Amino acid sequence: MKAKLYYPNMQNFTMDVNGEKILCDGEGYLLDLKAWSEDYVHASAEREGLKLHDKHWEVIYFIRDFQEKYNVQAPVRDMVKHFKKAWGMKKECSTYLHQIFPNGGPQKQGNRLAGVRKPKGEH
Repeated sequence: MKAKLYYPNMQNFTMDVNGEKILCDGEGYLLDLKAWSEDYVHASAEREGLKLHDKHWEVIYFIRDFQEKYNVQAPVRDMVKHFKKAWGMKKECSTYLHQIFPNGGPQKQGNRLAGVRKPKGEH
């Protein structure tokens, strides 16, 4: 378990993922982004009471790919634009994304599960 605490007395906890201790901040964001795995996603989703399905995984991988490609977090409007087209939705896409990620929407809960940093302004 190797991770950086960003300030003294930072609230954190360890999550057991297949016998490995993963350090998270008090809200469940990974402190060592290299510790991300699909097993982490399953453990984190279980901790948050979220039952994962294919659409969750599509969003999680979109967030990860966007972060890797542009080195910034995916804005919700980019997610909505992408998934409206991918899923053939008209206006209900933003609402749907918030329904499938009920604990903070795709930007917060989605980022947590995707193993990217807390959304800007939330630190």
